[in-house]
Amino acid sequence: MEQKLPLPPFTLETAKQKVQAAEDAWNTKNPETVSKAYTVDTEWRNRDTFINGRDEVVSFLTNKWNIERNYKLKKELWAFTENRIAVRFEYEFQNAEGNWYRAYGNENWEFNENGLMQKRYASINDLQIKETDRRL
Repeated sequence: MEQKLPLPPFTLETAKQKVQAAEDAWNTKNPETVSKAYTVDTEWRNRDTFINGRDEVVSFLTNKWNIERNYKLKKELWAFTENRIAVRFEYEFQNAEGNWYRAYGNENWEFNENGLMQKRYASINDLQIKETDRRL
């Protein structure tokens, strides 16, 4: 059976590990790598897009990173319970026209007993920035 450590129930230490693992995976910008942290039937809301299953995750992330160039993400643990974690995040990217943006948001995650994320709900806002204002 597929597992992704650490497993719930989470402690402060293991919740922080889970958040860091997610940040590291997303910064690879490899949709296949990222998708392995989710159940095969994962359920997402990303802004106004609803995604179901790993295949849709891979497709969504492939399109995302074709549009959001020079992507760099930072996540921070906000709260956790037995099998849920809330994070705040920001990421920066450049669009096809060369304009820079910083996206701010919150995610709510729910994990199954094997440590795979079965639900991910993300609320995200974008702010255009100057290249000299980049932090990441």
